[in-house]
Order: sequence, then structure tokens, then C-alpha cells
Amino acid sequence: MKKAVWLTAIAGATALALSACGAAPEESTGGESNAASDFKPCIVSDQGGFDDKSFNQLSFEGATAAAKELGTDLVDVQSASESEYKGNVESLVGEGCNAIVTVGYALSATTIESATANPDIDYIIIDDAADADGDGKADADNIKPLLYDTAQAAFLAGYLSAGYSEAGKVGTYGGQEFPTVTIFMDGFKQGIDYYNETNDADVELIGWDGKKGSFTGSFAADPAAKTTAQNILDQGVDVLFPVGGPIYQGAMDAIADSGDDVAIIGADADFYETDATTQDLVLTSVLKKMDVSTEEAVVASGNGEFDPTPYVGTLENGGVDIAPLHNFEDKVDPALWEEVQALKESIIAGDVPVESYLAK
Repeated sequence: MKKAVWLTAIAGATALALSACGAAPEESTGGESNAASDFKPCIVSDQGGFDDKSFNQLSFEGATAAAKELGTDLVDVQSASESEYKGNVESLVGEGCNAIVTVGYALSATTIESATANPDIDYIIIDDAADADGDGKADADNIKPLLYDTAQAAFLAGYLSAGYSEAGKVGTYGGQEFPTVTIFMDGFKQGIDYYNETNDADVELIGWDGKKGSFTGSFAADPAAKTTAQNILDQGVDVLFPVGGPIYQGAMDAIADSGDDVAIIGADADFYETDATTQDLVLTSVLKKMDVSTEEAVVASGNGEFDPTPYVGTLENGGVDIAPLHNFEDKVDPALWEEVQALKESIIAGDVPVESYLAK
């Protein structure tokens, strides 16, 4: 039986009807009709797509909810590769969008360029500060960054994983080496280190040492995602934390092939809720509540209350968290879960510091 269980400058399954890449964007049903409002909200995905059961999907759900609340329709366009980002954003400008949500760090340069050229459009960028010149503020006054100090929540997941592991080895790997990816891995490592320090333990983290680690090179559920996961599994881990949208599907495949008893940690969304195939494997998920913050930002824009002040989600304001244990509730020592909950309050109180590029 498994033994007692479980953030520098400001620089992350429902089938959805998506517009084809390179084609004209389509309108998703969001409310009564565009006749109900002159406001047109729009959103563009990164290469993970809106059905990634994670990062893009949550952002899409938030924008969809905002459109419904505003009584209008959401225009969406999906990107299959980085080469499509600029053209997709330009197509939304051409559609007459009043607010454009760009999903992900990789769209930062395109967002800054488009916002600078179109000062009358509100831009909402998820997971990036849009601060290419590094002066501590977005490079255009019409960009609102939505950021998330996921290191805080990943710290909790790291502590939980270290306490849960029988092998004394847990692993992590990322998609691309962006700050919005490594912030999860940093927090995860700090949580494991804290567990070791406070419990006189020696749990090892495979795949990230705080400076370098394992990455697939994209945010796709491609062969590299499975191979990267397999390489970490081969080192004897029994908990694995894939960070980068659908790359977790490679971990699922590798675990199935190995036949080993390995738990996974979800990233961004509660995998138990978004992907039923994970329910017997997901220990918990590190939540980045992009749906809530995206909805609020788009609604504010639609109501003429757009505020470009950056939003930073934390444990304290509920912008990040960890998911319930779900099917692992009877596999995790209640005492360990109580420690995780107490640790959450200690982080909020500032008694346990968690380092990240968003911490300040």
C-alpha cells in the first residue's frame, strides 16, 4: 500500500467546434446573438488548441462564458503552429474585434505588435507580462496581462508527491522551456525539498534541478512527449508531473506501456474533471484558474471597464490552487493531506516562502 502521503522579472474535455487554422475565424455560440451587443470578443489559441483539456481549453471556456454574460458571440481561431500566430491575430483585427484574448507566452511578440498598431482594441494576454523591453510594465497601454504564480500551488503538489511516493523518486518534464512552464517545475521542486527538510527524508526529483531539465520541445501530444516521459519513468519514479497542455497524454501512453503503478499530477486544469481517462492515475492537479480571470477581463472590456493592470493569481486570491484527491482519497494518508492544507495556509500567511519570477 502506498505510504502516507503530499513559484526574476515579470516577463501556461469537451469537444469544441473550432475554426480551421488559416481559415476565416468562426463565431461560437455565446449568447442571444451579436444583435444584442456591438461588442465583439475574440480569442486565439496557441498550438495546443482549444481542446487540449488544459491551458487553452480553460481560457476558451472563460471567454465563452464572458460572451454569454455580455449577450454576444465569441469569435475564435485556433493555431496549429507558431507560424500561424501573427496571421491569426491579424485576422481577428480584420474581423472588427473589440477585445482579443491571446493564449500563451508564445504569442507575446505578436500581441505587443498588434496592440501597438491597434490602440483602440483591448488585448488580454494569458500567461505573459507582454514586457519585451523588461521595464516592468506591458509594452502597450491596451494590454492586460493575466499571470499566475503557479509555483505556490505546485509547491503543495511537490510536498504531496514526496509524501506519497514509495519509490522515493518523483519526476517532472515540460513542453517548451518558457518561464510559464518552469514556474510549475520550480514550485514542485521547492515542495519536495521542503518535505525532505521537514521530514528528514531524501525524495529525489528527476527531470528538473532548478536550472535545467527535460523538455519535449513543443506543446503537442507527439512522440517526443511519450519518449520524454518514458525516459523519466525508466529511472524508477512513481509520480510524474507533465507541464505543458496535452503533453501529459504522452505520459499516459508511457505509463500504460510500462504497466507500472505511477500516479500523475495534472497542470492548469483538474484532469479528473477534464479528461475521464486520467481518473485512475491523477493524484491531484495544479490549478491555474484561467477560466475565471479570462471571463472577468473580457466582461470588464465589454462593459467599458477595461483595466490594463496585470492580474497575478495566487493561493490567497484563489487564482491558483490544487485539486481534490478524487480517486486517490483512500490512497493518501489523511495526516499527509492535512499537512498539505496547513502548508497552504502557511504559504498564504507568508510563513513559508515560495520563490518564483512572480513572487514579488
